[in-house]
Amino acid sequence: MTYAIDRIEALLDEGVRDKVYPGAVWAVGDSLGIRASGATGVLDPDEPEARMRLDTVFDAASLTKILAVWSSIGALWEDSVLDLDAPLGTFWPEVTGHPLGAATARQLLTHTAGVPLRAQLKNLYGTREYDIRRGVLHEALHRPPGEAVEYTDRAALILGFLAEHLAGQSLDQLAAARTWNPLGMNATRFGPLPAEIAATCAPTELDHDTETHLKGVAHDFSARLLGGVCGIAGAFTAAADLAAFLRYMLAPSTAVAGFGAGWTTHSLTIQTGQLQPERGLFWHPAPGTGSDKDIWVHYGFTGTGMWISPEQDRWAVLLTNKLYYTRDRQPLTDVRNTFRQLAFA
Repeated sequence: MTYAIDRIEALLDEGVRDKVYPGAVWAVGDSLGIRASGATGVLDPDEPEARMRLDTVFDAASLTKILAVWSSIGALWEDSVLDLDAPLGTFWPEVTGHPLGAATARQLLTHTAGVPLRAQLKNLYGTREYDIRRGVLHEALHRPPGEAVEYTDRAALILGFLAEHLAGQSLDQLAAARTWNPLGMNATRFGPLPAEIAATCAPTELDHDTETHLKGVAHDFSARLLGGVCGIAGAFTAAADLAAFLRYMLAPSTAVAGFGAGWTTHSLTIQTGQLQPERGLFWHPAPGTGSDKDIWVHYGFTGTGMWISPEQDRWAVLLTNKLYYTRDRQPLTDVRNTFRQLAFA
């Protein structure tokens, strides 16, 4: 097995020079572990002496959907506690008799449940957690379940609430107990981070209230509104932890997390029939590859991403804090696509 290490390093160095991101950490590997990794750039352009490091902690953003929600739902499915195809209203009293009760967990995982596309939690429901949860679970659907594939943050928020209901634990406790602790993911946790860890965290967007860049506090407003623990976002992680997670997905016998080979195989299979774009369960085929290439991906808005291919026995991680500079997606999209090509060449 070979990797285009020099070309990966040149690509990511160029991204620093072009101000796509202040810095990046990357790793590639297989079921046996990390095969190559590196770091480039700085944490904060205003503090150029603080270099990006392999152990830098990043705001995972939507990777939270995989690390916390997908893994926890998988554990409940493996335990036969959750039937993915049962209408939610048949076993979850909070949604019984409400529009969401007609949707299934599978439809939420494939973004076909028809729930509203935007979170808008504060505007719609206020700032109290009880009111937000009640509002989200009782909201009218955007369209009938199963009609279209439309990515929405609400799917993960609802599934996080569902996991908490079924497990009798908060999402942070559940994810730590069933996934993060068993896999030795010691840098992965929900924020806000303790001050000593936050100080070395990759900063994200400028907070206009404080005129400082967010460090150790989730960029995602919904996560901050809900106290940091949220199915949408809010987790922080590091490259080595993602490597452990992805390695386990390829070789689940190497450790004992709540989900196993059955959940991974089921999730990395097209579940959307003839609907487009194609999706598995929260994972989707990497852009430009198609399901026949068996390269699956999930991204995070802050500049994070991870890829996996059981067929090739490979995984890859790219962590950046591109949001420090801009919300423009295209420059990082180009870097991501080239990185994926080099990592799975």
